[in-house]
Amino acid sequence: MEEVLNTLISIKKELEEQRIEIRETGKNVTEKVTQNITSIFEEKFLVWEGKLGEMKEKVENQEKRIHYLEKQTRVRNLVFFGIEENETSYKSFEENIIKWIEQYFSIKLTYSDIQEIKRLGKKQERPRPTVVTFTTLGIKIEIFKQKRALKDTQYYMKEDFPKYVLEKRKALQEQLKLEREKGNTAILKYDKLIVSKYQSKRKYRSSPDNTPQINIDKYTQASKKNKTKQIGKTVTRSNSITEGVIKPSMLNFLVNKNTIKTNNNQESNSENI
Repeated sequence: MEEVLNTLISIKKELEEQRIEIRETGKNVTEKVTQNITSIFEEKFLVWEGKLGEMKEKVENQEKRIHYLEKQTRVRNLVFFGIEENETSYKSFEENIIKWIEQYFSIKLTYSDIQEIKRLGKKQERPRPTVVTFTTLGIKIEIFKQKRALKDTQYYMKEDFPKYVLEKRKALQEQLKLEREKGNTAILKYDKLIVSKYQSKRKYRSSPDNTPQINIDKYTQASKKNKTKQIGKTVTRSNSITEGVIKPSMLNFLVNKNTIKTNNNQESNSENI
């Protein structure tokens, strides 16, 4: 009887050892399978990540090309605001624009100097902006340099930018204002803010009785009537469309790159775009 019990105990022990061994083997197999699957997924993920990076780079390059082409198509454009809508046909529209340019800029154009004229947006109470595409860049530059000829009139002009550039320039307006308040020369050039920092050199003198220093710039300026620039400070002018008064921008009439919208609300913020 005792031998039977010992045999059973021995068998039980062997079974337990086998069970443990099977469990460990199964655990090792599971770990190896998991590692293999993980390794396969990692390899595929790296491949997909590489392809995604290539596609992203291609898309970025395509966007740059599109932006460049869009910029080039607008490089000879000017947008005029406030011109009355009294044209009855495209020909009369061209005649009105040619006469208007000659009247305010003293530049006599012919029909061959203009490639295209169009209005932006749907017809409403106020005149819609007029986009004029000139046949040469030189004509556009010559007219745009005389933008101040429209000062104190109901008219004004701006350069023609894509919608995404207009939105970016609008977002930079607050920073532009802050930089100018700091005394820096700041302009918007296309979709970038250009800031020129300078330090004004001022002359000071001390009185014999140790009184506070006195700034004598304002006294010396009175005797130098023919000088318009102070030492250390250069006044720069730009053809940037950031100059001007508070007037509606093209964003009032644009909804996206391909469509246009009506905006009956007057803008309350300064958008020198």
